[in-house]
Amino acid sequence: MSAAGRYAPSPSGDLHIGNLRTALLAWMFARGTGRDFRMRVEDLDRARSGSAERQLEDLAAIGIDWDGDVVVQSARRSRYADALASLRNRGLVYECWCTRREIAEAASAPHAAPGAYPGTCRNLDDAERAARRARGRPPALRLRAAVDTFTVHDVLAGDWTGLVDDVVLVRNDGTVAYNFAVVLDDGDLGVDQVVRGDDLLSSAPRQAYLATVLGLQPPTYAHVPLVLGPTSARLAKRDGAVTLRELTAAGFTVADVVGMIADSLDLPGVRTAAGLLAAFDPASLPRDPWTFTPTPPRSSSCGQGRVPVR
Repeated sequence: MSAAGRYAPSPSGDLHIGNLRTALLAWMFARGTGRDFRMRVEDLDRARSGSAERQLEDLAAIGIDWDGDVVVQSARRSRYADALASLRNRGLVYECWCTRREIAEAASAPHAAPGAYPGTCRNLDDAERAARRARGRPPALRLRAAVDTFTVHDVLAGDWTGLVDDVVLVRNDGTVAYNFAVVLDDGDLGVDQVVRGDDLLSSAPRQAYLATVLGLQPPTYAHVPLVLGPTSARLAKRDGAVTLRELTAAGFTVADVVGMIADSLDLPGVRTAAGLLAAFDPASLPRDPWTFTPTPPRSSSCGQGRVPVR
């Protein structure tokens, strides 16, 4: 399978300009290094009717293309079940009944590793497990990790060593956990380059370690700066017109939106994805967050280039 990069939105609503910027960066990193580009819909957790279709329309509208069919996580449940069974057979899965509150309290105890699961349920004996099952609360399933830290390579951050703990593989409601699903998805699709927001850098060592446990090669990462709203918090829908459809309804063209993203990447005057790709140099990528404040529409053809609205 060809080496590939990817973009993997969750269909919980329309993509905002920060999501579109990260998608363009992932696409440019992949295309600029001769990789395929895969698209995946991560719908295991939250999925709003029609959202996936609208997201794909928006991504295509700004000039992003992808190779092969769109992969949908909910269609891969049997793959996750098979991988989980293999880990069980190797003795690498255990049941965990801890609540969020119990984990938070344990993590705040003296000498606890910040943010790490403390291993409360890791070594329960048969009687202790039976007692917890009798309470009626379904358990989550965790990986029995053999390391505490793992080092990944990030194109922007360099070698980065972070915490590894006993990550959740399946939540107590039966939903396959994000870390487990994305590692399998990337491995199966030949994804060897993951570009995403730098708020996820701390997750990379856990995911890379899990990949090795599953017999997969961890990808190379590029964690790019986030987009912030006017209050300097992470950009969100509450910040006003931030989605492509909202911006085009306000008079911006698709080219205007791509141009704003280009400006944020220190590539002024570029107004197409193809132009961005031709000018893109990862070494020149700004390392600070971009605060999004839309300027008045520059196009005289107000409303042209809108995304088809279903």
